[in-house]
Amino acid sequence: MKIKLLEIGSATEQLSACKLSLLLGVFTSNNRVEGFLKFARGILQANRGILCFHHEPYIWYSSTEGFKAFQAKKEANLASFFEGDTILTTPHKNYAAFSQHIDDLGVEHQRIVGFDLKINHTESIGQVILFDEQNEPFDQKNLELVHEFAMSLINIIELRSDYAELKELYEQQSALNFSKTKFFQIIAHDLRAPFHGLIGFSEVLAQERDTLDESNIQSIADYLLDTSQSTYNLLESLLNWAMAEGGRFVYHPINFNLKQSSKIVFDVLNGLAMNKDIQLIDRVPDDLKVYADINMVTSVLQNLVSNALKFTHMDGTGKVTISAEQSADFVDIYIQDTGLGMTASQIDELFSPRLTISFKGTAGEKGTGLGLVLCKRFVDLNQGTISVQSKEGAGTTFKVSLPIASNTHQALMLDEAKQAIS
Repeated sequence: MKIKLLEIGSATEQLSACKLSLLLGVFTSNNRVEGFLKFARGILQANRGILCFHHEPYIWYSSTEGFKAFQAKKEANLASFFEGDTILTTPHKNYAAFSQHIDDLGVEHQRIVGFDLKINHTESIGQVILFDEQNEPFDQKNLELVHEFAMSLINIIELRSDYAELKELYEQQSALNFSKTKFFQIIAHDLRAPFHGLIGFSEVLAQERDTLDESNIQSIADYLLDTSQSTYNLLESLLNWAMAEGGRFVYHPINFNLKQSSKIVFDVLNGLAMNKDIQLIDRVPDDLKVYADINMVTSVLQNLVSNALKFTHMDGTGKVTISAEQSADFVDIYIQDTGLGMTASQIDELFSPRLTISFKGTAGEKGTGLGLVLCKRFVDLNQGTISVQSKEGAGTTFKVSLPIASNTHQALMLDEAKQAIS
């Protein structure tokens, strides 16, 4: 059996999976893999050489005919023959077995030497094999020289790996900084707009009070109250978001009955539901326990239920339901409404901090759009997931999955839970 050589390019479509090889520029004009193998062959006067990295789909092949590749085989497992050594030559106890194994893999030879590439002298990342059909042994001094050169190749890999990681972190941070800058620009604009109205109507009350009748005064008062409240909500959500992003929220997970959170949310928001002629239903089982931060979970449920009430019809047919069930290692919580629903484009931007102006509710309520961003942040902090299914005109269902209780520790009593939230 002989190896099937591949031309580097169209024949090596899995090249993107060769992380270390790409760090060494294997598909560029500055190909360190090819250069190393050519240099090592020249020192040892070996006709052929291969370099392989663990978990990469290709092995690199260098000979007098050029630089090519062939498909890696799972059964190769070359590192096991070295038994802690970094070089495997004729005196090594595993040399005969190693030579036969290489031959079985389709690499025919008469003499062979192997070098194990190790990071920090401990972790093997790949091997270099040099071989040909000659019978005379490799020169010992030349073997030592190639061994030192192989160690320098490892240093190059470490440096380029660190550089690539730092570059990725820099690009992520740059993108994050740009996103935050844009986000705060939008927030500043959204804060400035309501103040124009607040200042304008306050000026009318202060300077033109005598020209207004009770109806005008009441309209202005209603506007001032509504605008002040919505602006305060925006500031509060922005503060909470900034605290979450800055890591100032303390994540304190415990085992507790999910019903404790759902009941608090039901008690707080049922009055609002009744005022809007909407039926609020809590179907969370009494004995379903989760392992999470009760403050964050209650905040998430309250925000999702509040949003559901905001967008549910007020004609007496509207329903908002909180339910939950266990699935594998998670508890799946559902907040379902029969409201306005959302378009696909609205769903795509739902958890983005760029969305700071939300749509008006069925009673004309205004929102900041930051609430769902906080929900996503809190769910992530609790090692959970949040998703949504919705259809315009047919209602919305939010699904929050949280880790199930890890043991049978006593859950908090309801009064204690209320105190923790307050």
